Amino acid sequence: MNKYLDIIKNSYLDYWNYLKQSILWELNWENYFYGLIFISLVVWSLELIFPWRKNQPMFRKDFWQDAFYMFFNFFLLNLLLLIALSNTAAALFDDALKIIGLSIASFQLFDINTFPFWIRTLTFFVIIDFVQWFTHTLLHKYNFLWNFHKVHHSIKEMGFAGHLRFHWMESVIYKSLKYIPLAIIGGFTVTDIAFVHFFNITIGHLNHANIRLDYGILKYVFNNPRMHIWHHAKELPEAHKKGVNFGISLSIWDYLFKTNYIPYDGRDIEIGFDGDEKFPKSFIGQEMYPLSRKK
Repeated sequence: MNKYLDIIKNSYLDYWNYLKQSILWELNWENYFYGLIFISLVVWSLELIFPWRKNQPMFRKDFWQDAFYMFFNFFLLNLLLLIALSNTAAALFDDALKIIGLSIASFQLFDINTFPFWIRTLTFFVIIDFVQWFTHTLLHKYNFLWNFHKVHHSIKEMGFAGHLRFHWMESVIYKSLKYIPLAIIGGFTVTDIAFVHFFNITIGHLNHANIRLDYGILKYVFNNPRMHIWHHAKELPEAHKKGVNFGISLSIWDYLFKTNYIPYDGRDIEIGFDGDEKFPKSFIGQEMYPLSRKK
């Protein structure tokens, strides 16, 4: 028991120190705090200079609430809960394997450290993206999970900050499903993770931004604003009532598994979900919403 208490205590201390170092510019280029701010300012500038929906205001509906969600989900949530929970769960899982004479290393398929940087990074990116695509489909498929995911789909005007508007439980679900495949491969460096992190943030911001990007043939590889706005469409086709276009950074999974749907230019379609007019407007109300659902 003391071991797990130490893990929890050290998780809080380590992440608090990391957050302070980030804010005080004491880290190298893998500074997630200012990296998020820089990417957000660049994509927001593109929205203002090249708006897809010309009449959408500079500070769209729920802009400031979504900006709060960005920092809450990426930093405050880690400090308050996620890092300690993640580290403790990983230790419990490792200890459970030891009881039956196994370890994570027993399942490792190969040593990724022997690969060049670009292969390691690409491998990490593709694995992460597929797991997230699959997890995203589950959030739409099961009503229990959908009640958490409704927070993200309560966006009524698309903008870059809406990318990180989601219930904190989604982080727990995503990280849980990513843990085993990444642990099996292992060996990814801090640089690998930071590179993929910043790339994913950029693509995610662009997907939700009020801009129209024409990727040409690459639209079949990378998710984009024209594709992702249909994911947020309030009216869905009969064949895909549980959702379409689940891609996070890559669109290729949707084309492979036949969940792609772009019937026409969706610039002015209504976004949201049935009954969203009754969805809580406050941050606390949205966080408590899944727990208040009647059985």
